[in-house]
Amino acid sequence: MTALRQIAFYGKGGIGKSTTSQNTLAALVELDQRILIVGCDPKADSTRLILNAKAQDTVLHMAAEMGSVEDLEVEDVLRTGYKGIRCVESGGPEPGVGCAGRGVITAINFLEENGAYDDVDYVSYDVLGDVVCGGFAMPIRENKAQEIYIVMSGEMMALYAANNISKGILKYATSGSVRLGGLICNERQTDREIDLSEALAAKLGTKLIHFVPRDNVVQRAELRRMTVLQYAPDSQQADEYRALATKIHENSGKGVIPTPISMDELEEMLLEFGLMQSEEDRLKAIAEAEAKVAA
Repeated sequence: MTALRQIAFYGKGGIGKSTTSQNTLAALVELDQRILIVGCDPKADSTRLILNAKAQDTVLHMAAEMGSVEDLEVEDVLRTGYKGIRCVESGGPEPGVGCAGRGVITAINFLEENGAYDDVDYVSYDVLGDVVCGGFAMPIRENKAQEIYIVMSGEMMALYAANNISKGILKYATSGSVRLGGLICNERQTDREIDLSEALAAKLGTKLIHFVPRDNVVQRAELRRMTVLQYAPDSQQADEYRALATKIHENSGKGVIPTPISMDELEEMLLEFGLMQSEEDRLKAIAEAEAKVAA
């Protein structure tokens, strides 16, 4: 019997993490893998492309309706979507009220205790933004996810987030089995994006798993609440997600304890690739601008 693989997708908010994860998991099904997605975002949008639907009922919402999570059955919160992929959303409180991470903790414990992880090859956690503390860190902190894949780009804040997430993984890797599986670059068409992604991967002691090119077919599929695999299965972009899924599938046991770098080292790397001005250049630019205003 194949061992259950628990993977998690992290990354800067708005980087395309949920889109990348759902398309990748749709491609994993083509490799005859049975998959359970556990959405760990209060927006409950981690499964909409798989279900071809708006946000599904969440564990926290259904628990509130029933009275408590003990009154729930797995069938109340689990939906089956594209090619048999099972989907659950943890949910969260209203904005500004309570801790959204509580939904992650409640959902994972409930699913484990009630057999939702039986008869699947992969459990995939899609985690809110770049948060690596509290309830959102549970897939890392509690040894739920063995492999973390960080979705990033060549943009400065995406690189900062990837490094910070690596710090969170390092914190818990020494006492558990969580490892960094690699980086996934979701192209934003910034300068030297592949080179920069590979350079960061090298500094973190990992690898760039795949570079996902930008293609408008992704947005067209999303508007129809579909993955590219479903909407345009013969497209080049669908093949990119298939390639990514194959690389993840073949990456079992190859994760690493990351070696995150300091802020100074990160800024030095950005300077090297021309993405940041040096302090000298910055002050010079300010002086030139002020001189123009004075003139």
